[in-house]
Formats: sequence, structure tokens, C-alpha cells
Amino acid sequence: MKHHVTRARRTLLALTTVLSLGVTACAPGGESADSDTCPYGKIAFGVEPFEDPTALEPAYRTIADDLSQSLECKVEVQIVEDYAAEVLAMRNGSLILGQFGPLGYVFASSEAHAEPVVSFGNADGKLSTYTAGIWVKKDSGITNLTELRGKQLALGGVGSTSGDALPRMAVKNAGLSDSDLTMDYAGGHPEALLALTNGAVDAAEINSQTLATAQADGRFNPNDYRQIWESAPIPNDPITVAGDANPELKKRIRKALLSLKPETVKAVASYLDVDPPGPMVPVTKKDYQQLFELRDSLGLTTEDVQ
Repeated sequence: MKHHVTRARRTLLALTTVLSLGVTACAPGGESADSDTCPYGKIAFGVEPFEDPTALEPAYRTIADDLSQSLECKVEVQIVEDYAAEVLAMRNGSLILGQFGPLGYVFASSEAHAEPVVSFGNADGKLSTYTAGIWVKKDSGITNLTELRGKQLALGGVGSTSGDALPRMAVKNAGLSDSDLTMDYAGGHPEALLALTNGAVDAAEINSQTLATAQADGRFNPNDYRQIWESAPIPNDPITVAGDANPELKKRIRKALLSLKPETVKAVASYLDVDPPGPMVPVTKKDYQQLFELRDSLGLTTEDVQ
């Protein structure tokens, strides 16, 4: 599989993101935090760029503003460069809160001791889900995965659950190897969709979240395309807290997140295909067990998200 962003470049981007957060962990012997429940006078909240960052930032700022009031500590949103950047930032103490994609959380759990707190609930008060998919143009003649042999498939981003790991697993299960087709990273879910609609590739991963957003703003008409594969439901992104955060702060964060009203999270939930949204729901590592199993099935390591 071709990686358009080298590991060294991604690591540099990750380090740049950590520095741009403007919050650093205390070195041994350094000054202590301002307070146990408002370290350094603010709480950094990192979010992976699963949609256009210019749209995500104001949506998440609504949540951050409510949390700032509940926690009596300013919460600042940072749309990070990529999965690796967010994991590195939390590991280095630059992030206290972080929303990860499900597979991104798996690596954040092992690399940065991220602890899942809540995720997005549906109107029934249950954990919402989404699906990964592979789409082709309807007039392409491609009707199943095996017919992707010799074709080009656009993936989202390195380490993405629905934009990388699951489509790769689907291709593998269809009996195709990396040498049987060209799989390139487009740089994100919207970019993969655009590659298909512009005719740059024969097929593209389009998850149900990106599909809903693209349909709503007129960028994608599903009647002109065919879905040749769909995954089983995937539990939605967890919002996590750094494992070494102050226990009292963790309790306050959990209470504040669970107290958010549906209208507060509505703008964010729309990008996650949760409509109408319900309250946030508590989640644990057990809710994402299938993603830990996916990592093991594909033999993924931190190299695959860096």
C-alpha cells in the first residue's frame, strides 16, 4: 500500500501539533500545575480531523464553552493534524481531553493510557454507531470487491477505522492482496469522496458519517453510485481523558460531559451521523473490544498510525 505521507513527515507534524497546543507537562522538578482541577489554567481538548477542520472547530467550541462553565476552567479545542499527533500530545501531557476515532482510541489506550469517558448517544439513549463503506460509480461495471483487481481505491487517512483498517480488511477477506490493486490515502474522508466524484479513482471508502454530511450539502448523490461493501456497525468515537489526570478532575469531567444537553452536542453530532442526538452516554474499554480485535487481526502496530 502506498503511503503519501512518510513516517518521518508524520512524526514531525505530530511534534509540531504538540508544540502548537501551548500546554506542556511539568518536567521533574519543575513548577506544579495551577490547580489539580484546572491544570495550567486551562484544559486542552484534542479532536481528530475527521471532517473539514474549519467546520469542526466552531462545532466543538460549543461543547468546550459548556464544559468551561461546568468545570470552572477554560477548555480549549485543538483540531489536531492527525491520529499520531493526538496520541503523542496526550502521551506527552499536552492534552487532557481527546476525542479519537475508535481505532485511534485503541492506540491511544496503549500508548497514552487514554481512558474512554463518553460517546455520542442516539435519541434512545444508546451508544450510536456508524458504518464503513466502499463505493464506485454506478456505470463503472464494478459490483463487488473482487472486481477491484487492477483498480484504484481511495482510502481516508492512515490509522482511520472506517477510512483505512476496515476497508483494508474487507479487501483482504475478498482474496485480494496489496499488489492486486492500488490503494492510496486521499488525506481524509471528504478527500476520498472527492477523489471518486472527480473521477480520479475507481472506488473510494465513504463512511456513513461522511455520506450523510455530503448528501446534506449536495456534494454526493447516492443514486449515481453503488456501494459494493458495508461494514458491521462501529461504535462512535469516544471522548477520552488522560490516564494520569487528577482523579478528582476525571470525576468532574465525566459529570460535566454526561450533563451536556443534546442541543449542545447537536452541531458535532451531525458530523457523526447522529440525528437526532441524545445525551452523551458513558463508555468503557469493553465497548471498543472489537477494535482491539481488529488491530490484532490485521497485525497493526503504532507504525500504522504514525
